[in-house]
Amino acid sequence: MSSMKSDHLLPSGYGDLLQTVKKRIQESRILAYRAVNKELIQLYWNIGREIAERQAREGWGKSIVERLSHDLREEFPGTAGFSTPNLWFMRQMYLEYRDYPNLLQLVREIPWGQNISIMTKVKNVQEREYYLRMTAEMGWSRNVLLNQIKTRAYLRHKATSKQHNFQDTLPAAIAEQADQAMKDVYALDFLGITRPVVERELERRMVNRIREVLLEFGHGFAFIGNQHPIKLNDEEYFIDLLFYHRKLKCLVAIELKTGRFKPEYAGKMNFYLNLLNDFVREPDENPSIGIILCGDRNRIEVEYSLKGIDKPVGVAEYTLTRKLPAELADKLPKPEELEKEIMQELGKEELEGEGE
Repeated sequence: MSSMKSDHLLPSGYGDLLQTVKKRIQESRILAYRAVNKELIQLYWNIGREIAERQAREGWGKSIVERLSHDLREEFPGTAGFSTPNLWFMRQMYLEYRDYPNLLQLVREIPWGQNISIMTKVKNVQEREYYLRMTAEMGWSRNVLLNQIKTRAYLRHKATSKQHNFQDTLPAAIAEQADQAMKDVYALDFLGITRPVVERELERRMVNRIREVLLEFGHGFAFIGNQHPIKLNDEEYFIDLLFYHRKLKCLVAIELKTGRFKPEYAGKMNFYLNLLNDFVREPDENPSIGIILCGDRNRIEVEYSLKGIDKPVGVAEYTLTRKLPAELADKLPKPEELEKEIMQELGKEELEGEGE
């Protein structure tokens, strides 16, 4: 006979105990995995350095790497990671990151597979830092990372043409963070929409795929709910999507518009933000922010619509195909323009990212 007590005989606090212990176990496993991963990446770094330095010093050719791979697999049977291509990746990691200690620190935070993806598909140093950091912070799997690279998440994040009034309606420090948290174009290809849909259908699909939505929105967003109600006197109003941003410490309201942006949308969002600030926001939270997500926009029209709005509002577009349409791609800075901007910011004359 089992000595296990039935649920109704357990003390009232047992459920809390179980959840606490489960959380501790999960946290311990994550810490253990991170520690093992750091050691593995450090090992690969050391192997890569040995190969590169000895090749340079001794004049060894490519065949030495193939022989080393063969001998290591003979010496350590059943141990993965010592294939010839992998040894070349280790060498590449050393050569490409040895002059960038800030990147090397991030390299140790993410799995080897994600490191290979970034090394082989991203060459710009600042762009590499973005994908390394986001993978470490967001826990991106390799497939998610590849999708972010394919949809040019970095360029959309760095776009200089973001449209908002944050600098006029928020304290300087928060305005800068809010600008960083917003993208100019959001890629929603994962929703699987191939035909025109009404706004409620777009909202429904976003809620059903909220994990992918949060990945696309970026680090810090937490979903509160859709059609969030706010009552004013006898009237009730509904916000399409309501989020909380942990770093900004504020509510973020999203209004979805499947068509072209209209000036009256800015006034409506301003109204919603007033309601959020007065009836939903906690005393220790920063002012609420609104983002109008639309299928198209006239930038001059958006610029004039945001003038005089006293609440922080941004206007962005979304795309439903993985490849950005030409008219939207033209609104993003070209890679060479982005590199020029980065060089100006850092006060450098030259910034290079080594290739393979």
